[in-house]
Amino acid sequence: MTSTVQQNPASTTGRAEVTRILVGYDGSLPASAAIEVGASLLPRAHAWIGHLWTPPFASEGLRRRLWKDTAAINEFVEAIEREGAGEASRLAAMGVTLAVAAGWDAEALVEHAYGGEGLQFTQLIEKLNPDVALVGSRGLHGAKAMLGSVSDMVVHYASRPVLVVPHPLLIAERAAVINGPVVVGWDGSAGAQAALTAVAQLFPTREVHLASVDQEAAHTAITSGHEVISLASEGGRAASARTTADTLARHARRSQAALIVVGSRGRSTVREILLGSVAVATLHHAHRPIMVVPHTTSPDVA
Repeated sequence: MTSTVQQNPASTTGRAEVTRILVGYDGSLPASAAIEVGASLLPRAHAWIGHLWTPPFASEGLRRRLWKDTAAINEFVEAIEREGAGEASRLAAMGVTLAVAAGWDAEALVEHAYGGEGLQFTQLIEKLNPDVALVGSRGLHGAKAMLGSVSDMVVHYASRPVLVVPHPLLIAERAAVINGPVVVGWDGSAGAQAALTAVAQLFPTREVHLASVDQEAAHTAITSGHEVISLASEGGRAASARTTADTLARHARRSQAALIVVGSRGRSTVREILLGSVAVATLHHAHRPIMVVPHTTSPDVA
């Protein structure tokens, strides 16, 4: 695997003083919308606009043109590698343009990949160690979502907080992003503590709601200067990952929250990926930006 980085001249100054964001960008509308929303949530950040360049290394139309104009297979392979690299660089540059227009200091990061975009993007997170990773989501639900999208894979395996922006967002949901509060799923666990710590670092000026769903009174005290809001599942349903996610989403909607933050184990087993957790259920069912914060040192997480 090889990579190229295109520097924005402004990106060489002040990087230690701003939030560092790794963006997964594929040129799609969800990815472009994620940059816009991410910049509203985390202004004045430094962003790597990461584009994974995967086979067949060029668009179908371009490959057809090249095949007609080349006489040998080796010449054809060299041509699509060359033209594919040009396409990838132009696409990443478009993402940089969007990011700069949104107020970020940005640079392109193009990776020559061979499939498995979710896991390879996770490797990029390990390599760059950003403060947060940002990905867009097509808003898949049910069986399609459980089959595993790129955002799902990144959330399950990344060692850094991952901000997932669903597409499309409604007008009211976009407006809430500007100055709405942050809702943190709270159960007093180490995972919830990790989520709260990440919120304090990334969103220091935002109002924070610690939302406890169907928890004992021991979890509804004042924690780290924040009063815990006790929420009950609608209709008296038994506690589950899905009902917890629905309750958090309902509170976020009523309070016009900018985003929901939940803790996660980080690296999950296949069983946990299939059956889901509060983090995964929230990702699939809450129509707002979701930040999942991994906690890999303790099994006791939100």
